[in-house]
Amino acid sequence: MSSVSDQGDPRGLRRDARANRERILGAAADAFAEHGLEASVEEIARRADVGMGTLYRRFPHKAALIDAIFEAHLDELARIARQALDDPDAWEGLRTFLEQTVSLQAHNRGFAEILAVHLRDEKLIAKARARVTPLLGQLIQRAQAAGALRPDIVYEDVSVLLWTSGHIVEATRDIAPAFWQRQLALALDALRATNASPLPQPPLTTSQHQRAMERFAEQLHLAPPPRR
Repeated sequence: MSSVSDQGDPRGLRRDARANRERILGAAADAFAEHGLEASVEEIARRADVGMGTLYRRFPHKAALIDAIFEAHLDELARIARQALDDPDAWEGLRTFLEQTVSLQAHNRGFAEILAVHLRDEKLIAKARARVTPLLGQLIQRAQAAGALRPDIVYEDVSVLLWTSGHIVEATRDIAPAFWQRQLALALDALRATNASPLPQPPLTTSQHQRAMERFAEQLHLAPPPRR
């Protein structure tokens, strides 16, 4: 069972209530990873071996569970980025971050869906920007300072690369599950500074990037789940 933390503070709960919360969160993480957001709260309760009443006492609606898993995904992305920053080879650090992030998309069906659901939630997007964006920015700057990453690449370019990788993962998941590795290798070669051709258009602005993220979520037909 996966281990994630609830966004609330469980320290004030009794030991059994805290254990129930952790079981529910772990079951939700596993169910979303296998089935995406279509996984039902009934399935999550069954996996956690708790009653529906217990689940709803801890999480009054499915959206609360998804919010908690979103926080866990941010924690995981930040962990991967910090680990990549520790790599003395700046290019290898960036490559490892991208490879591990796309691997998450490939092995966790709920990962891309949960992130897409929250693309239109300004409060949670602000959390993502505060926790992950600066780390990715450092990875980009280090690789450029080392002369490994082309100098005209910005954060928004790498973000769009991760969106497109998510589409490739979803389209090939049941056909060629490892195909994403080939496409990511091609993309990484295009990011290298060596023999780079001038790019024909400027990068997306921050505003354009946010609007494109919102449209991306709409195209996936992912609306925030009802708060019932």
